[in-house]
Amino acid sequence: MGGAALSGGTPGSGWLLLAVLGAALLHASWNALIKSSTDKALDTGLIHGLGSLVAPPLLLWLGLPDAAAWPYILASTAIHIGYYTALAGAYKHGDLGLTYPLMRGCAPLLVALCSHALIGEGLSLSSWIGVLTICAGVLALGLSRHAHEGDPARRRKALRFALLNAVFIAGYTLVDGMGVRVSGDAGRYVAALFLLDGLPYLSLVLWQRHAQWPATRAYMAARWPVALGGTFASLGSYGIALWAMTLLPVAMVAALRETSVLFAALLGTLLLREPFGWQRAGGTAVIVAGIIVLRLH
Repeated sequence: MGGAALSGGTPGSGWLLLAVLGAALLHASWNALIKSSTDKALDTGLIHGLGSLVAPPLLLWLGLPDAAAWPYILASTAIHIGYYTALAGAYKHGDLGLTYPLMRGCAPLLVALCSHALIGEGLSLSSWIGVLTICAGVLALGLSRHAHEGDPARRRKALRFALLNAVFIAGYTLVDGMGVRVSGDAGRYVAALFLLDGLPYLSLVLWQRHAQWPATRAYMAARWPVALGGTFASLGSYGIALWAMTLLPVAMVAALRETSVLFAALLGTLLLREPFGWQRAGGTAVIVAGIIVLRLH
């Protein structure tokens, strides 16, 4: 599987590409929801805490993952706690346009660098070119407009959180890529993961807010319908990505999934009337070129 690509030998490879790009759109949507909120840490916890309520019906329908998959699920749960903490910190101190591309653009490169040593999965030269091109496009698209904006001290703090989060993203991507293959069923694996990974972080946030419990409860009561939409977007996005990892190299799926930065830019332009500009156009062209390289390999 290490040399697999998006064409040749993989049945329905065109649909695989579209599915992973759809997952990227879903991922951009729930991250934009968090950034637009007035309490990013609580919204992050609420979105993923609600996953623990959505997951049980799915597990009743699909069944539990194989026993061999549970060590990976537990390890991923631990890594996700760090991910959610760093995500909320990055969005607290920095712009979505600065932090989101950095964490999402660096993570697939880390996955590609580590995947051969950790999971015995290498990439061909052309696949490497495609992955690196997408990473470069993601960084160019997001960072060009924001690299010199805002308070320098807050920007440095945001960058530290974003780079730390890139490590967490690469970590859970590799763990889940191995775990879903052991499980053999992406639906069961992602449902079990969402059953466990949201509650620890939500519990931590609520414990930190125990002195403001009435205000916290009122916020969650008003916000949960919107957060539930983010829950389904997150569940669908990661479920599709894990399914694709059973058919394609993990590093390739990770790179394609991070085209979510492109969708975040488009959502900002269409819904928030942010300027697109030549720099975003250039980053978009680089991302599309990387997708074409992977598709035509």
